[in-house]
Amino acid sequence: ADFNYGADEYDAEGNEEPKALPEGSETMPYIDESPTMSPQLSARGQESGDGVSPTPTDGLGTGGERDAGKGLEMRKLVLSGFLASEEIYINQLEALLLPMKPLKATATTSQPVLTLQQIETIFYKIQDIYEIHKEFYDSLCPKVQQWDSNVTMGHLFQKLASQLGVYKAFVDNYKIALETAEKCSQSNYQFQKISEELKVKGPKDSKESHTSVTMEALLYKPIDRVTRSTLVLHDLLKHTPADHPDYPLLQDALRISQNFLSSINEDIDPRRTAVTTPKGETRQLIKDGFLVELSEGSRKLRHVFLFTDVLLCAKLKKTAVGKHQQYDCKWYVPLADLVFPSPEESEHCPQVHVIPDHELEDMKMKISAIKSEVQKEKANKGQSRAIERLKKKMFENEFWLLLNSPAIPFRIHNRNGKSYLFLLSSDYERSEWREAIQRLQKKDLQAFVLSSVELQVLTGSCFKLRTVHNIPVTSNKDDDESPGLYGFLHVIVHSAKGFKQSANLYCTLEVDSFGYFVSKAKTRVFRDTTEPQWNEEFEIELEGSQSLRILCYEKCYDKTKLNKDNNEIVDKIMGKGQIQLDPQAVQTKNWHMDVIEMNGIKVEFSMKFTSRDMSLKRTPSKKQTGVFGVKISVVTKRERSKVPYIVRQCIEEVEKRGIEEVGIYRISGVATDIQALKAVFDANNKDILVMLSDMDINAIAGTLKLYFRELPEPLLTDRLYPAFMEGIALSDPAAKENCMMHLLRSLPDPNLITFLFLLEHLKRVAEKEPINKMSLHNLATVFGPTLLRPSEGESKAHLTLASDIWSHDVMAQVQVLLYYLQHPPISFTELKRNTLYFSTDV
Repeated sequence: ADFNYGADEYDAEGNEEPKALPEGSETMPYIDESPTMSPQLSARGQESGDGVSPTPTDGLGTGGERDAGKGLEMRKLVLSGFLASEEIYINQLEALLLPMKPLKATATTSQPVLTLQQIETIFYKIQDIYEIHKEFYDSLCPKVQQWDSNVTMGHLFQKLASQLGVYKAFVDNYKIALETAEKCSQSNYQFQKISEELKVKGPKDSKESHTSVTMEALLYKPIDRVTRSTLVLHDLLKHTPADHPDYPLLQDALRISQNFLSSINEDIDPRRTAVTTPKGETRQLIKDGFLVELSEGSRKLRHVFLFTDVLLCAKLKKTAVGKHQQYDCKWYVPLADLVFPSPEESEHCPQVHVIPDHELEDMKMKISAIKSEVQKEKANKGQSRAIERLKKKMFENEFWLLLNSPAIPFRIHNRNGKSYLFLLSSDYERSEWREAIQRLQKKDLQAFVLSSVELQVLTGSCFKLRTVHNIPVTSNKDDDESPGLYGFLHVIVHSAKGFKQSANLYCTLEVDSFGYFVSKAKTRVFRDTTEPQWNEEFEIELEGSQSLRILCYEKCYDKTKLNKDNNEIVDKIMGKGQIQLDPQAVQTKNWHMDVIEMNGIKVEFSMKFTSRDMSLKRTPSKKQTGVFGVKISVVTKRERSKVPYIVRQCIEEVEKRGIEEVGIYRISGVATDIQALKAVFDANNKDILVMLSDMDINAIAGTLKLYFRELPEPLLTDRLYPAFMEGIALSDPAAKENCMMHLLRSLPDPNLITFLFLLEHLKRVAEKEPINKMSLHNLATVFGPTLLRPSEGESKAHLTLASDIWSHDVMAQVQVLLYYLQHPPISFTELKRNTLYFSTDV
């Protein structure tokens, strides 16, 4: 998808000091009026997370609603989200108008800051737009607050749409307004100071009283707003019954808005064209975005531009402050000469050096810790310089992550010789680039060579034409943007239909975190069918996520196509789709069913979300039979065993047939399988062994993790938790060794024996790291919080921000387990005999 958060100046080599430029420091982007989730949706349409969810499920219609009550509830959710963003928008307009009066007052004095003509140009139509939206907000707010089935508000949206003429005038003047503001800033220091820091009031229920935004960014907001309003109308219509009095009014408002967007796009369109093709046709920019290129063995961040007949790879040149920024062309390939090498042809291509997972996880931890510090500084009204320093550090770390995490190869070959290799983190994105290029290649294209002047003109046009302005890192996001969801998304992939012929089919799920998408789960392959019925449930951890993508593949079993490169995905994408994770719609206790349509294929799925603080709770079992949620001492006593039967059996099965499974313990097992195993162990069913031998190995690994997660207190106990946290923080190795061994000795016997048993197993899993890709660090990341996280009563004291808890405590929990995993073998008898010279209290 096209990201554009907020650091205009970046260094593709990763070594220039990044300097964040204001959002919207561009002439107008192309606005896509189609209210779908296509990645071309307005250059900024998806960006401000105001809680509105444009889902691409037109097919559901009003008939798809389970009942009128649900439709009514959805309308209220959509409207509440829109109302909140409308309040932010009104505050932004107010902030823009604030300096206008004093500027006008000085204009007639002997020392004017700006002339009346300049003021009129810069603030043109802002007052009118403000009044229109203030009236709309004041009329809509009471209706949403006193919500019931009889509420009508279609007339308000119809009236709002009928006043779009004011926006037309604003759009026509927008470019001149920006240029005037820029010139005045350069020539007048006083105005520059004013326009650099306009104070926008925070929403009523927000802790933050004000945020600082540039005038340039605020002048962009009205353009963004029209797209947003159109999307909301689309969502409202979807959840309004056809016989509701609002329906025709909303339809009318949507028609007017879409026509308006089309008309302003026609005005803007010439700006997207640049020089002509060899046939004399206008060359247009079709798609652009940031990609990581593997060049001369190192990773470089490039801005890639796809024009009608050429793919151009560029980097932003370093420029002196105040100078116009420009791109430097690294290479270009005419589409007539561009081919995608098949896996067997790419043998000679450079191998991808993959950064170990634990290094990426470490960096994520660091970023989360810095995020927490930023939040704390803001909460304590900290110095802006300290916050800026933290943000700069966060940007550097996120930039590193963006550069080093992608591992899926996207190879481009020029028929006349050279090959290029990009690395992407998402197969969805790779297929979007490939499809966009292949669509253009269907036309009659000619090969050509650009003269140096033509190349200069084309590269020069990139800066004006680009639709993606900023590197997709979260540190560049506006404060009023949604931070995304932190916690666990439960997704059931039910079924799919619409396939023309039988095939071996499976789905993968991707979510975004830290600014890029990663694949998080995969269904089993349903063989030889046109209507696969997977009905598989997955638990996906979200780290500031805003979107869910589903990709449907046909499995390739052809041995000749399977490439040696681990990250090469040779299976064919049959369809793909994306939905926004709207916090208001997702955060209900009930399952929310949805359909994604893709290339004529419909995939049915359900989802629900558990926030991180909810998922951190350990709930003791009410029953004392069974094993889940029951104290480990009770279970081992009942079984007359040293290690619970469930732990021994799961570990034995994993060692028998899962120790070489890629991503064992990291990849989610199917939730329904895990629940079935849980029930069998709880009932102490005699068929356990048969069931274990038939069950998917990831489900068995998931059952073991669930057992430890559901213990009423962690395996390493609540009582010792603070001491483990202090022990791991010691810097003297001898003191740390003494303390950490003493803490183990202080554990109750069943806990200690089980922990040592698990420890040896995890070490054996890590020995197979070259095959299963699970290092000690990966295993510590998976199991650390599961074995150490305090139970409900204990963790109350630690709870602050969801992302906060995660970063500081989890980092330490991972380090504790990693310490023991990296330690030479520890035996129970040695430990007990070796009481050392250490005091007995912890």
